[in-house]
Amino acid sequence: MQEATTIPQSTSPANTNPAAGEETLSDMIAQLVPPPEPPAISMWPATPLAKGLCALLLLILLFFIWRQIQTYRANAYRRAALAEVRQSEGDAAQIAAILRRTALAAYPREEVAALTGEDWLEFLNQHYPGNAFEGEVGRELLQSPYRKATSHKPDVLVQAAQGWIRQHKVVQPGAGRFHLFGKTAGATS
Repeated sequence: MQEATTIPQSTSPANTNPAAGEETLSDMIAQLVPPPEPPAISMWPATPLAKGLCALLLLILLFFIWRQIQTYRANAYRRAALAEVRQSEGDAAQIAAILRRTALAAYPREEVAALTGEDWLEFLNQHYPGNAFEGEVGRELLQSPYRKATSHKPDVLVQAAQGWIRQHKVVQPGAGRFHLFGKTAGATS
């Protein structure tokens, strides 16, 4: 007695079309989900060192702006004097008065007020890169307040006065390299 073992065979014919039950590549690509977008990269520095350098640069910029404002304010007397020289129309007496007022605004009164004659011209030349007030220009400047006649070369005097007003050197006592405030240690308000 032998039992026969039979293996059931499928009654359906074999699948001869391999793509019939499978999805195609284009169908699979269509089912893909796009990857998420990465977060935006911040333009703000991320490290403490970079933040410190940015803060230092900002402080340097603010200090530079502050110094420029101080310089602009300190030179207000120069701008006013130059405007007056332009309006003087070459009148030597007015130019002499403008130069005197400018020197009084820039230097201590004790140093400037008593200067007359050659001492005044020497003072002007000492605080200016050049000797613009020697010779005829210097004589014209000294004699103009006492004469009614005007100079026959007012342009030379005007140019010398404008040059001195723009370029004279002011040395303030107590104003050192790191002098931050407009007062010296002994000054009171």
